[in-house]
Amino acid sequence: MENENKFEKLEPIRVKALDDILGIPFKVLDDGFVRVVDYLGSDQSIVQAARVSYGKGTKQISQDRGLIRYLLRHRHTTPFEMCEIKLHIRIPMDAWRQWIRHRTANVNEYSTRYSLAIESAQTTNPDQWRMQSTDNKQGSSGFFDSEIGSEMTADEKFIHDKTREIYNKRVAQGVAREQARKDLPLSTYTEAYWKIDLHNLLHFLELRMEKNAQLEIREYASTIGNEIVKRWAPIAWEAFEEYALNSKEFSRFELELLSLLANGKFEEAKSSAINYGWLNYKNDELTFNMERWEFENKMNDLKIQIPW
Repeated sequence: MENENKFEKLEPIRVKALDDILGIPFKVLDDGFVRVVDYLGSDQSIVQAARVSYGKGTKQISQDRGLIRYLLRHRHTTPFEMCEIKLHIRIPMDAWRQWIRHRTANVNEYSTRYSLAIESAQTTNPDQWRMQSTDNKQGSSGFFDSEIGSEMTADEKFIHDKTREIYNKRVAQGVAREQARKDLPLSTYTEAYWKIDLHNLLHFLELRMEKNAQLEIREYASTIGNEIVKRWAPIAWEAFEEYALNSKEFSRFELELLSLLANGKFEEAKSSAINYGWLNYKNDELTFNMERWEFENKMNDLKIQIPW
């Protein structure tokens, strides 16, 4: 009992900006949403955890902002795990397939074995049909014209209406829900509760807000980042934007090339790229190389001329 007075009484950490939107859905796509159900911790929790770990070593970083930026800049991310958030999301099943690959969260999804499938499917406007990218097999590039898009949207509506009609008919006839659902399209919306710590959430956002991520999941990630995390942990979010989201990483070889380009040694840079296996030709055309393509994108962003 002698040690009882050595510790101050702690009050629950609340973030007013996040409390103000608690339970309020942010619309995503045509009928999706994301909303905060509950949360634990804040920027303050990151600092609190870090100072327990670092002890007197944090005296040289006098302010919370400086400490959080230092932690994220040097990838000392354990203190970020002291913050957790629980989200309620409604999302098309094809985008959910990508989302659920992030196995660092606690998840409970709406079950169409027990309940009727949500009567909503993501629809595509005529001007939103994307063409397959020729550079990236996983990505898209550009849009179809509205005339072709209108035909695709009409076909989409036919599929949605027909599959829902068949599903409802099966349910009415007494077919087990777990089997009646099997022909529903991947555009059908599902819902889930998703709880994750801030460290893993930032990793999710870094991957899914990246410009080459699929547009649909990117819209969810952008909403979570800009509408939720920015309110919840603004200092951590600022550091994340600075050191992760809007930064560039370079490999050893990329740094060598960058140094040559910065010093005007363009022919030397081209020779290095050839020796490294980046510049191979077939029928006088440069063949695709993913590493080279990623480096070229970085150079384009930096407005640095590429010598090939």
